[in-house]
Amino acid sequence: MDRSPMDFFANYAAVVARLGSDGVLLGSYDLADEPNFMTIGWGTLGIVWGLPMWIVLVRPSRYTYECIERSGCFSVNVPTPAMAKACTICGTRSGRDGDKCAPAGLTVTRGSHVPAPLADQCPIVYECKVVHYNDVAPDTLATEIIAGAYPAGDFHRVYFGQVLSAAAGDVSALG
Repeated sequence: MDRSPMDFFANYAAVVARLGSDGVLLGSYDLADEPNFMTIGWGTLGIVWGLPMWIVLVRPSRYTYECIERSGCFSVNVPTPAMAKACTICGTRSGRDGDKCAPAGLTVTRGSHVPAPLADQCPIVYECKVVHYNDVAPDTLATEIIAGAYPAGDFHRVYFGQVLSAAAGDVSALG
């Protein structure tokens, strides 16, 4: 897909809508330099320390955690509603078990600002460099959130990814 640079807040409403529906695809490369995408529904796009930032949550048990820890970067790829099947595949299969891109119908281009995969079919992509992370601290988290989101105690790592590049193609299919 042809994309042009965009202001990172352009199309904000559409991006948040996709995050809250089928999710967006968090991309990273594994140790074998194979692309890995994980569907996420928790994250935010905003300004931290005066910088454009994607904040994403990844559990240490996830393969994507290993990939981001190794590379120090990630991509956020905003799929169209027609890509719901790809989101389901990337959200229910682990990259530890093999390629998710082919069954999800995804082709990949390597990011130009960070070594993270970009899903060619996604009309909006962000390339992000990890500038900070925190682990969710259960002793400071509301008990109702722990009960609902962490019954097994598998607390997330929260990555702060500085947006180094944001690009968009035809966003009309986002709705």
